Amino acid sequence: MLFIKYSRILIRKSSQVHSKFNNYVTTKNSLRRLSSRKIEFKYLPEPLYGPKWDEIDMAKKELAELTGGMNMDQLQQTLEPHSHKTNSKQLTLPCQSNEKYLQKAPEEDNSGSLLPTYNLAAYVNKSDTLQQFLKLGVDLSHIERKKGLPEFVLRLSFEDDVKPYLLFLKDQNVPAERLGEFITKNPLIFKVNLDDLQTRVNYLDAKRFSKAQIERILTSNPYWLMFSTRRIDCRLGYFQKEFRLAGADVRVLASKLPKLITYNMGHIQKATFSIREEMGFDKDEIKCLLLAKPRLWILKPDDLVERFAYVHQEMNLSHQFILKVPQVLTSREFRLRERHEFLKKLGRAQYDPEKDLYISPKSLVEGSNYYFVRNIAKSDMETFELFLKTR
Repeated sequence: MLFIKYSRILIRKSSQVHSKFNNYVTTKNSLRRLSSRKIEFKYLPEPLYGPKWDEIDMAKKELAELTGGMNMDQLQQTLEPHSHKTNSKQLTLPCQSNEKYLQKAPEEDNSGSLLPTYNLAAYVNKSDTLQQFLKLGVDLSHIERKKGLPEFVLRLSFEDDVKPYLLFLKDQNVPAERLGEFITKNPLIFKVNLDDLQTRVNYLDAKRFSKAQIERILTSNPYWLMFSTRRIDCRLGYFQKEFRLAGADVRVLASKLPKLITYNMGHIQKATFSIREEMGFDKDEIKCLLLAKPRLWILKPDDLVERFAYVHQEMNLSHQFILKVPQVLTSREFRLRERHEFLKKLGRAQYDPEKDLYISPKSLVEGSNYYFVRNIAKSDMETFELFLKTR
């Protein structure tokens, strides 16, 4: 009886398993008959198990995220600007009066609406400010590459917003032929209050910078006036303390390479570390090097170390000798290598001034290849070119 009981249980279990297997096969076959769908991954900003998503709203949100807030109409106008009519509200600049800055639209369709444009050239004929900029020599293509600057420039009124700044720069003896370059490099000067600009110039005058030094600073580095008096004072104080400079030395350094004073401080500190620790110059030598060739501090430290290694180890120039001709550190290494090896092949690589046939290392980094070959190496271009091919 017990055996019959267990046999019935086994038969019942096997029938259940067989039934589930048939259901599985039926479901699998039905799934195979369904058309395959491409899987798409979407960003779901709300929980997956919440209310059902509205696909249209979701698509709009995804489009806004991908295009920076643009809707379908705006995207379509951007991709196909001349095939869709647009209203002036979308294309006019966000200023109070467009007629004040842009007397007329640069392009109009039949309905009088503005058409989109991709550069400032389309506005030149209608904007007095842009016309005056071109007369000054401003490079509009340089301005339009920077985000936000085209819109800012088009809002400017030449008489009200630009001319006072030009008169200010003229009072600081900035040459008229350099005004275009100044504006090209720093059109944001028109955002700074004129009183603040005058304060920054007065600071230089109070620190006993000469008129010629102030002129050179402002002309060579248009970004100088973007720095507040406090920041400039901290920068000058850093160089004076770090390199033990006198007041006159600071003024010479700032006027010789104004870009150095406003350069990235992390880069300057890294360059100072490389010159002191990796190249082995002491404090007095670093001071002389800074005043003689401040450009070394804005070069890439790795490149600077490589050039020094070649000059010091391959050309056998001492630290003291490099201080006399720091120009050798500003030349690219491959140029130094080519010319030094050519002189070495000719038997003329002699850099000791106390010996005959002396050649100044400075001559290796100056002039064209033709000048170097003819006047320094005393050879001809055919020999030099053959050497470059076979070296």
